[in-house]
Amino acid sequence: MTLVESRGVGGRASLLGTTPPPPGQPELRWSRFVPATAAEGPGVRAAVWVQGCAVRCPGCFNPHLWATRGARLDVPAERAAEWVDAAVAAGAEGITLLGGEPFDQADALAVVAEAFRGAGLGVMAFSGYTFDRLKEWSRNRPDIARLLAATDLLCDGPYLADLPDTRRPWIGSRNQAIRALTPRYAAEVERIARDGGGDALEVRIAADGTVAVNGWATDAALAALLDDLGVRGDRAASLRKEPSR
Repeated sequence: MTLVESRGVGGRASLLGTTPPPPGQPELRWSRFVPATAAEGPGVRAAVWVQGCAVRCPGCFNPHLWATRGARLDVPAERAAEWVDAAVAAGAEGITLLGGEPFDQADALAVVAEAFRGAGLGVMAFSGYTFDRLKEWSRNRPDIARLLAATDLLCDGPYLADLPDTRRPWIGSRNQAIRALTPRYAAEVERIARDGGGDALEVRIAADGTVAVNGWATDAALAALLDDLGVRGDRAASLRKEPSR
């Protein structure tokens, strides 16, 4: 199933992500969507940050997305159609699913992934669960099998702060792997496995002064970058969201 991969190294004793994801719900729980970013995978792509994570890695870049409370709730097919249109209009070549934990709501995100695939766009997903465990669970979990089948590029494994990875892009620790599950990104993964690559960080400042950040950076680098710029938009949003419907 894996065509090309940059394997993870270490972290096998970790218990993070060893319990199967909770049963899927029909609604899509999400926090943020951008139609075009250059910091969340190959090329320019859309990205959606889902809300809710059962893995909860210490040192996570997005701990405000662990809880399901406060999420935006939508019918997956309806929201997916809007996101596909926005991504195409922005010139994106695919979508990245991150969060939060995408495989904690595999049913809903399989609908989103299939909508992008149907439009000829690529799908990248992040997961705190390892690929081996996802494959094992997928034998009895059609929702996990469906999302895996609709994923072209997978970054898998829990984030382990004591194994920082500064050689490869997108991921945070050496135990994590980058896997091309279809030919779409196989050449890119092969290049990363051979040559490595750098991370990217995007900072977006809205007209009202709120700051939104996506990509990857260490806490120290992020603090230095955002000093005196104001409140991160995604963190502020987690404090002022309207009640979920």
